[in-house]
Amino acid sequence: MRLGASYIVPIRWTSPGPIGELAVYLGEVSSWVEEVIVVDDSPPAIYAAHRERLPAGVLQIPVDPDRHSPNGKVDGVLTGIAAAAHERIVIADDDVRWERGTLAVALRRLAGAELVRPQNYFHPLCWHARWDSARSLLNRVVTGDREFPVGDFPGTLALRRSAVLAIGGYDGRALFENLELMREVAAAGGRVVTPLDLYVPRRPPTFAHFRSQRLRQAYDDWAMPARLGAFLAVIPVLLGLLARGRRRAAAALAVAPAIIAEAGRRRAGGARHFPPSCSLLAPLWVGERAVYSWIALWHGLRGSGVRYSRDRITHAATPGSRLRADPTGTPDRGLFVPEAAA
Repeated sequence: MRLGASYIVPIRWTSPGPIGELAVYLGEVSSWVEEVIVVDDSPPAIYAAHRERLPAGVLQIPVDPDRHSPNGKVDGVLTGIAAAAHERIVIADDDVRWERGTLAVALRRLAGAELVRPQNYFHPLCWHARWDSARSLLNRVVTGDREFPVGDFPGTLALRRSAVLAIGGYDGRALFENLELMREVAAAGGRVVTPLDLYVPRRPPTFAHFRSQRLRQAYDDWAMPARLGAFLAVIPVLLGLLARGRRRAAAALAVAPAIIAEAGRRRAGGARHFPPSCSLLAPLWVGERAVYSWIALWHGLRGSGVRYSRDRITHAATPGSRLRADPTGTPDRGLFVPEAAA
């Protein structure tokens, strides 16, 4: 028996990609849930090629032409939510690979929540996926965000369609779109749960894509001032300790990320999905983020933001305090649903 839910994948490929592997996976998903929607914003020729490869049970639709958000992924998500036939929805990037049992668990958790935020892990693990996994392990202990102090910021979420309809969508100006959605649902009174033991694999990016994400992910931290401040402080504090001859303190600061990451790896069964090398790489990941945080600070102070797809985006995410003061007042929410569909 298929699960009563809609599975939505927003994509925009400007060149041919691994559509065959994605099509096989979505074919499996279509046997698990009652509706699979690919919201495809690719150029016409690639869109047509995707249609030829996608299984018959997968609905492929273009992005609503009335949506023109700087963050095109938000346009795709909102188009899919507007078209969805089910209350329970899973939004997933094209590299996410749910398993049926885990998907069923996430959907069951929606009985007591408006949004479920799982834990992604990379599979298979290439070296740069191990490097980036350190970020996830640190987040399992502390994120630096007051709204969501613990947990991953994954490439997939399970949510209630009615929760998104109630707030009219979410801000398409936000670079950190998953955090924006989580904050907007929570600000409107929705329950956001973070089961640290709900693991969902995703395919690692190519090295070129990994490299292109370094500044963008650092700029995301503009949405979490305490986190950004902590990374900005790493290099000055470390240099200050070395200048004063406090080598032991400097060494302790350097290895602290590995200890914290290891605590995250051992939490809620994480050791089954993250090898020890991910923890050992945490100091290098923190050093990289510390450097890119200064570059992100420069871009933010200049007002230039960072490039995302076709646009430059300056807004990381809306503060939770502002959303709670006016939970439906952010501009560019952009969710228009025909009355019959709502």
